[in-house]
Amino acid sequence: MTEPIGLGPHPEPWPEDPRLDPELLREGDRRNVVDRYRYWTVEAIVADLDTRRHPFAVAIENWQHDLNIGTVVRTANAFLAREVIIVGNRRWNRRGAMVTDRYQHIRYVASAAELAEYAAGAGYELVAIDNLPGSVPLETHQLPANALLLFGQEGTGLTDKARAAATVVCAIAQYGSTRSINAGVAAGIAMHAWIRQHRTSDAVST
Repeated sequence: MTEPIGLGPHPEPWPEDPRLDPELLREGDRRNVVDRYRYWTVEAIVADLDTRRHPFAVAIENWQHDLNIGTVVRTANAFLAREVIIVGNRRWNRRGAMVTDRYQHIRYVASAAELAEYAAGAGYELVAIDNLPGSVPLETHQLPANALLLFGQEGTGLTDKARAAATVVCAIAQYGSTRSINAGVAAGIAMHAWIRQHRTSDAVST
């Protein structure tokens, strides 16, 4: 029998810590969070994450209610991205995020032009990820520390306006028969490439 994740009710007397949620202390904390955040309120977890967030961010175009957005948000949370920016439709399926959208800053912009304007003001360097003619290999390209990694809609890839807004387009090396890989998978590969180049320690494993 598989043991439930998390911890049960906290033994009394409860610790005096304003970060702790009385309901979780009383009922137990079965959330999918690392152990250091057991019994913490969502607000306290976000505040602590904000002290450690990485300077890169992720953006994904959403013109057809892309089902990969939840996966992108969940992965961005795992790699502690500064924020996730959704370009186009504000509506997306949160199931794939596995509740991590509660802990991840999410911003909405209406168009690629608005994204480019925001990126410039926020100090990001826009890096598109797509297998296109003229792209450079992600595996050998030095990603900027302030990268805003931009991904296109599943199936159609990046729009022309999104590609034009980027300073560089990186392609992920592939060796099989398909033309492209899933947008959620591509986002995970690109985020991990940033982590390998810019962070090698201080990972939270439990």
